[in-house]
Amino acid sequence: MNPDFQDIDANHVGVDLHSLTSVASHTAGFWSGRDFFSPVTLNDGTNYQAWIDYRDGKLNVTMSRASDPANRPSKPLISIDLDLEGVFEDEMYVGFCAATGLLMQRHRILGWSFSDSNFSLSEDLITSNLPDFRRHRRSRWTTFATATSVACIAVILTATVIVCLVLMISKQREEMEGRSEGTVEDWEVEYWPHRIAYKDILAATDGFSASNLIGQGGNGKVYKGVLNLKEGGVVPVAIKCFAAESGESVKWFLSEISTLGRLKHRNLVSLIGWSKRERGNLILVYEYMENGSLDSRIFGESEALDWESRVRILRDVAAGVVYLHEGWEQRVLHRDIKASNVMLDEDMIGRLGDFGLARVHSHGRDLATTRVVGTVGYMAPEVVREGKATDKTDVFGFGVLVLEVVCGRRPIEEGGSQPLIEWVFGLMEGGDLGSAVDPRIRRMGGYEEEEAVRVLKLGLLCACDDPMTRPTIRQAARALEGKHGMDGCDGVSGLLEKLREVSGSWAGSVNGSGLRGAHLTFEELKQSTSLEGR
Repeated sequence: MNPDFQDIDANHVGVDLHSLTSVASHTAGFWSGRDFFSPVTLNDGTNYQAWIDYRDGKLNVTMSRASDPANRPSKPLISIDLDLEGVFEDEMYVGFCAATGLLMQRHRILGWSFSDSNFSLSEDLITSNLPDFRRHRRSRWTTFATATSVACIAVILTATVIVCLVLMISKQREEMEGRSEGTVEDWEVEYWPHRIAYKDILAATDGFSASNLIGQGGNGKVYKGVLNLKEGGVVPVAIKCFAAESGESVKWFLSEISTLGRLKHRNLVSLIGWSKRERGNLILVYEYMENGSLDSRIFGESEALDWESRVRILRDVAAGVVYLHEGWEQRVLHRDIKASNVMLDEDMIGRLGDFGLARVHSHGRDLATTRVVGTVGYMAPEVVREGKATDKTDVFGFGVLVLEVVCGRRPIEEGGSQPLIEWVFGLMEGGDLGSAVDPRIRRMGGYEEEEAVRVLKLGLLCACDDPMTRPTIRQAARALEGKHGMDGCDGVSGLLEKLREVSGSWAGSVNGSGLRGAHLTFEELKQSTSLEGR
């Protein structure tokens, strides 16, 4: 029983949805008739059978003893109206497990069946002749004999165990000295299973050879390497070495391994492991992205991306952010969505990376923070003015990314050029939004201006100054896919209509004060002395 999650008792059945707090629960048991309830003890070794039915928005949970000849009770243990439309996907995995959190496994699944059409399939489960896990009372003689045997074995093995422990501690100390020349921090113990030996990092990068250096920034350097796997084979990796073990670099480092190290999605960069040799040397090992960053493909000297590739990458990023906001057990705010943090694998699939500023919090709760973090040009106004980070601040960054990718222009350019959002909005007000498309795309052709205008308007809506006006990231993702029925908005047309509704007040900000009321000036950014980011 855990009062933090409002458990009714220590022996109950509950229905949880995206949380450890049950939306419905009942003391474990079953109804022998309509009015007679038979309580049971779940961990007494008895085999139980459970039925979970979901039909027409109603979830029924029924259970009984597997050995009960009456089989399924007519009255469910729990019956609740539950809307799972936002949970179910067109294609998804369904399964069952016997996990009990951080405790040792106390339950076993002896058989299960699932069907989305045949609701009598459970009748084919054979529940007779199942193994008996109930504890049987032992005789006094058996107990005495067992205790004596255990005592004798313990006496015989004591010396051996002590010797083994001494040898193991000595060996671990030697390995520790080979891996790290400093004290072991508490966080190292927590994340030790994902540690990679420093000697393997050296071998993978040829001693951090300059020929393997593929990137360098304020936080450190990134090397390409080939890592030998324990199970055999090799894998190409990107190895990030932090410049110094300062308080901020450790915070960045731990944020990466505590978030990205537990997240798995095809549109997120995979974190393979970490390493640490001595103070001032923190290392993260990522899956290698063959085609570099989206930033380098948009603004570098490589061949320009065509329209279809750019839109597909934006869809990939949106799908990754949807997973961060809705698809994991907790909500993850990335807080630094930008082109240089979007990587491209060998198939040109977009993957969001760099989770150094990411924060995790429970669904339905706001993130408690007053620090301003992010990158200038991608930060929502409320982040700088209030230090407030929500899922809508990630949507703002995504909107700027959309404009950046379509226009081929950075959010804030050197030389005092007009900020990207203001520039694009001015073109829309003048009826010339199509001219905002990257000139390289226009020269290549192969795109429809009407579609490009819709994507640009979506970017403007996501980057609106009012957080309540911005769509959710799921709405933005579905708009890029051209899908309909988005929580009150009729697909793309619904979002664009929403943009038209707010454009009047936005235009007033543009014409009256140079967007001062909507977007940040350089003076406001300078006055934000707590600004973190790059």
